[in-house]
Amino acid sequence: MRMAHVEKKRKMFQATMLVTRLEEWCVEASSPDEARELLASGNAHRCHVGDCLHVEVERFDAEV
Repeated sequence: MRMAHVEKKRKMFQATMLVTRLEEWCVEASSPDEARELLASGNAHRCHVGDCLHVEVERFDAEV
């Protein structure tokens, strides 16, 4: 006799995670020094999202 497949009821779990990602940022500038200043001040745009280098779970909530 074959038993019917019974799915377990799934629950939602929530976590806060710290993710370190390597990203490529681009900026238009007239010199390398100006480009460094613009990048440091946040006046650039992300060219490539990049790869995830590290993930660490900071908080895990089993009761949501």
